[in-house]
Amino acid sequence: MPKLTIDGREIEAADGSNLIQAAESASIEIPHYCYHPALSIVGNCRMCLVEVEKAPKLQIACNTRVADGMVVHTKSARTVAAQKAVLEFLLINHPIDCPVCDQAGECKLQDYYMDYDRQPSRFPLGKKVRKGKAIDVGSDIMLDQERCVLCGRCTRFFDEVTKTHELAIFERGDHCEIDTYPGQRINNKYAVNVVDICPVGALTEKDFRFRMRVWYLHRTPSVCGGCERGCSIDIHHHRGRIYRYKPRYNAAVNGYWICDEGRHSFPGLQHETRLTTPLVQAGDRMAPQPWEAAVRDAAQRIVSVRDASGPGSIGAVIGAQSTNEEAFALKHFMRNVVGSAQYLAAVTWSPPGASGDDELLIRANKNPNTRGLEALGIPGFALDGLAAAAQSGQLKMLIVLRADLVRILGEAGFIRSFGALDYLLVLNTDANETVQMANQVLPIAAYPELDGSFTNFQGRVQRVTQAFPPPGDARSAVEVIAKLAQALGVKNYPSTAESVFAAMAASESAFRGLSFDGLGEHGANLAAG
Repeated sequence: MPKLTIDGREIEAADGSNLIQAAESASIEIPHYCYHPALSIVGNCRMCLVEVEKAPKLQIACNTRVADGMVVHTKSARTVAAQKAVLEFLLINHPIDCPVCDQAGECKLQDYYMDYDRQPSRFPLGKKVRKGKAIDVGSDIMLDQERCVLCGRCTRFFDEVTKTHELAIFERGDHCEIDTYPGQRINNKYAVNVVDICPVGALTEKDFRFRMRVWYLHRTPSVCGGCERGCSIDIHHHRGRIYRYKPRYNAAVNGYWICDEGRHSFPGLQHETRLTTPLVQAGDRMAPQPWEAAVRDAAQRIVSVRDASGPGSIGAVIGAQSTNEEAFALKHFMRNVVGSAQYLAAVTWSPPGASGDDELLIRANKNPNTRGLEALGIPGFALDGLAAAAQSGQLKMLIVLRADLVRILGEAGFIRSFGALDYLLVLNTDANETVQMANQVLPIAAYPELDGSFTNFQGRVQRVTQAFPPPGDARSAVEVIAKLAQALGVKNYPSTAESVFAAMAASESAFRGLSFDGLGEHGANLAAG
């Protein structure tokens, strides 16, 4: 590995890395616009010019590879003069939009002006070149050509990543502008990534525009629950409400990107149909119930069914939207508290018309934890077996966790299959159709509201981190299952994601050697074999 000196500090850099990467590894900033580690290098913004000793002129750091003994100056007089000149050039025709620009607070023109320029414009306001503003170019994207610094990140993304080629640079000189090809609109399932990589306010997301200033948002690292890929994301939220998902770099899963389907999946977690209090059947309606009474009634029902018909008459269905910890907790509860897991099944279901697999990120399986349930040894959903057991009277009570069986089977199919049940206990987030059929409902947290983990289709176990508490009286499913176990006389039942994960790692061979904290922000693979 070559050793070089940057601003008087000796640095050891990876072979083949450029000066921006080498400096970044030592927490030294070299400003740049056009460079992005996942795109080709074009070197057209010139913002990353640095002084390299023995070189006859300033060099662009993005396309200068490290070499042993190289001496680099990022704050010399020549470098500072170049930075100021480049910024003045970029700002000559830039509109005075900062007070109303939705990119304010995360705009590299703002940041770099304050850090590297701070000089008044020598160009009269009335002489600025006018271009298009607030242009709807498709796929939830708005284009403001006046704000563009022509870094070309967006055009390279569509050329090199999606290979859909919707954007290009047209015209010449200071009339150059980003635009779609005539008669064409942006139309691909990864389009909003160009908003993420745009360093200024030229490309903004229609869904997020003017909804929240970014300095009010809190960032929580998590995992997208939109499909079995399990892309690493940051949840941007404020006062218990999600405003956007942003991709978080994870080389083992999604790189720098996320699909638009996953990006826009969070509104489904914030519907007005959210369950916020326990419910129990009271005649022809569902009535609210305090938690203590709800847990007591559910536990008493389990005891009465078990005493009358045996533990094998109680079954459980676990949806693949459940976390590893929730699935393990319910499996453990059925085996060691109820006394049988004869009718324990996993449900993996994707809505009709959902996108199929593609070559980049999207997976046809829209469940984030199918592989996790498989690793826990929970058998796949066997409709005929469960239905036959219910119809014959062998299965008396069913506990359903994060699965909408009515939506899967249809109302008539559900009634035909499970109408003979004595008791249906549902743990879910929303008042779906299965909730309408339940005898009792316990409200649980959605995945942005809890701690836990998902296992993606490649066997990568990743942390889900609580961004904010669940609404109303909803609780994490792990806590609810622990309360049921305690009501049935089991003391010290694990009630947190961390304690459940520890028990899971100790007893499940697929998770052996893993620890909750050890997953970090990028996850870890299941144990081999």
